[in-house]
Amino acid sequence: MPQYLMSVYGPLERTDFGAYATKEEMLAAFADTGAFNDMLQREGYFVFANGLESAETATVVDGQHDQPVLTDGPYLESKEHIGGFWVIDVPDLDVALRLAAEGSKACRGKVEVRPFQTEESFVALLES
Repeated sequence: MPQYLMSVYGPLERTDFGAYATKEEMLAAFADTGAFNDMLQREGYFVFANGLESAETATVVDGQHDQPVLTDGPYLESKEHIGGFWVIDVPDLDVALRLAAEGSKACRGKVEVRPFQTEESFVALLES
């Protein structure tokens, strides 16, 4: 079955409760997301999931030249950054999109769905 990355995006601006306005909203989202994760596991779709620290904690590493260059902070300057993700293993894109909608509702954030490259997709790219 194909695997997909479901990335959760949220605002760069944070409160004391991360991307949430209140402690109650944060706790409700965590509970709903936990229930969503449990469902993914029960249905056999779950591969891995986790939340990320804020984008300001990132370090960008450019090792393309003789000496690596390290830069503090996120690579992209944007108003939204990835805050967490799921890796799922599902029959097709339709299932991935359905699950992304459920995950978005649970965590109260936008979810981007992207397939992982497969050997078949890489070979097709080389042959084109």
